[in-house]
Amino acid sequence: MTKQVSGEQMYVLPEGSQRVIGRDAMRINIAIGYAVANIVKTTLGPKGMDKMLVSDLGDIVITNDGATILEEMNIDHPAAKLMVEIAKTQDKEVGDGTTTSVVIAGNLFKKAGELLDQNIHPTVIIKGYELAAQKAEEVLNKTAEPIKADDKEVLTKLILQANPHYKIEYAWKKLYAIV
Repeated sequence: MTKQVSGEQMYVLPEGSQRVIGRDAMRINIAIGYAVANIVKTTLGPKGMDKMLVSDLGDIVITNDGATILEEMNIDHPAAKLMVEIAKTQDKEVGDGTTTSVVIAGNLFKKAGELLDQNIHPTVIIKGYELAAQKAEEVLNKTAEPIKADDKEVLTKLILQANPHYKIEYAWKKLYAIV
């Protein structure tokens, strides 16, 4: 909470807390974002581990779904909340890939920290990430092949190659019914 006192801004913080600014704040945000990514990272792959989550009320949830893990965690820090939002957005837009999205974001955080340690200015790092995103989109657009909605042969091949993951099973069945 901020207050204006005789023209100066004054911050009122809870007892025992301290205000961190500048590069120290950036490093803390990076460390927390990377830590959140590492929590869900261990659920990926064929040897991915399930997590057992216990709520404040004692409810137990066992899952290896990144979005569920992040949703069940009590998160207050803004950088950690950003990671949760990444997972929610990915789940809403695509329906899968939440853990991968969070792990990629965590690694981007980590790399940004390494660049900060080399005294590279944050705006330069951000500009580099923006240029990389533009280049990735350019490459994807160049390699993508358009698919017509009435091309049943191609759609059937795509469906048969897709993993009918439990999250997309409904859409998979619906798409297969169309073809």
